[in-house]
Amino acid sequence: MSRRMTHDLAHGLAYGLTHGLAHGLTRGLTHETTRAQAVKVEAGAEARPDRADGVPGDRPEGRSAGGGGSGRNRTVLISGASVAGPALAYWLCRHGYRPTVVEVAPALRGGGFAVDFRGAAHLTVLERMGLLEEIGRHGTGGGSAMSFIDGQGRQLATLPPEFTGGDLEILRSDLSRILYHHSLTPAADGHPAPEYLFDDTLTSLTPTPDGVHATFARTPSRTFDLVIGADGLHSTVRRLAFGPESDFVSHLGYYVAAWDLPESAGDLAAAPVGYSEPGRTATVGRTPRRSAEPGYVGEAFCVFASAEELTHDRRDLPAHKKAIARAYEGAGWRTPELIDTLRAADELYFDSISRVDVPCWSTGRTALLGDAAYGATLGGMGTGSAIIGAYVLAAELAASPDDHTAAFARYEHRLRPYVTQCQEGGRGTGAFLAPTTQEAIDARNAALNDPATRTAMLQQGHDLSTAITLDDQPPGEPALHATGTAIATAPGTAPGTE
Repeated sequence: MSRRMTHDLAHGLAYGLTHGLAHGLTRGLTHETTRAQAVKVEAGAEARPDRADGVPGDRPEGRSAGGGGSGRNRTVLISGASVAGPALAYWLCRHGYRPTVVEVAPALRGGGFAVDFRGAAHLTVLERMGLLEEIGRHGTGGGSAMSFIDGQGRQLATLPPEFTGGDLEILRSDLSRILYHHSLTPAADGHPAPEYLFDDTLTSLTPTPDGVHATFARTPSRTFDLVIGADGLHSTVRRLAFGPESDFVSHLGYYVAAWDLPESAGDLAAAPVGYSEPGRTATVGRTPRRSAEPGYVGEAFCVFASAEELTHDRRDLPAHKKAIARAYEGAGWRTPELIDTLRAADELYFDSISRVDVPCWSTGRTALLGDAAYGATLGGMGTGSAIIGAYVLAAELAASPDDHTAAFARYEHRLRPYVTQCQEGGRGTGAFLAPTTQEAIDARNAALNDPATRTAMLQQGHDLSTAITLDDQPPGEPALHATGTAIATAPGTAPGTE
């Protein structure tokens, strides 16, 4: 596949369940339908074949790549242009840094699934970026209720809409586009915009006495002062600078798949429903914001248990389809009809439910951000954590422009307690969505049908998302202040390095 799908899918699927129901069903859930088709973000915005500026598509008139700032640690290579990468590039430009963002996809990735922001910390960072209102204008309008059903289509439990939309919900493709364009907006202080290198990837990273020498698949090699891996669960930067993926990514016993339904699916997704059997769940639904797209009829989203990791290439589409079909052999309801739609899917999201644990987020002049450092495939509030992480990392680099080691240490010290709590929300996601016994399925449904339990789940999700405090922003100060104080501190931690 020429354009791989992002894996930060349905990040809020588990937020609550405090009592370990049915074999550790923890951290609650929301439901986010997904689109598994990578498309260019804007109609009519085509990638330019030339690479002189490194950016396919449009750049605001008069904005050139590079420039700005002086002193040490000013050139920063960021791998990944989805969420964390453009957010970090935006903040770094405001401090006079010269970021370059490399992205393996030929253009901004599309994807109709929704991501959400929850709580004061997420919303405050968006507000300080000047994006809160714009994201609100492009929001989905919130979540929608979803029903778990039996084999005859009878309702067993209902997931209320307040579980599914957070405080602010937006299609991931819209968020990515907004962050990208916002990073290219001229800063009030005249600092230049970042450089983007699409349709390219890193092939090596070599430390030098004064930087990191990077080689690319297409772009001529360069040396940068710093390198940041914001390139997801399967991070190239982490592999090149820290070690093999197997050292840091743990399989949690489940797989997730998602794809767009073909028009031949008819009324299969007429209502948002989920059907569970021990060890496997299939859901269908529609994203209202996509309703006007030609040929759009809905999406499929499936979760199934697999104690062993499947040995297949992540880009082997036929192998993925076979694995999903095997997992759902003999399933009831309309599952055979749903699985049959895989034949027409030319794009498919398929990945293990996994968790990333990196003992130290930096090595030398290279650091990790977002899912590359602290990802959880589902349920880990990855989008909100990435936005906060970019904010904190940029602030710490600005506070110590000549000491990246101290900046990286403070960034990790202040952020790790918060994101570790968020990651725990993903540990029970698979078991909650696809319990491995009928007793566990019944316990899940009973929990969803109990108003008191639902309230507790929502409250715990809110508490989790707000378990970090941002410094007050002094009146009249720039959106991000470069002081030596803690920009964000999780409860129980102290500012400063360990």
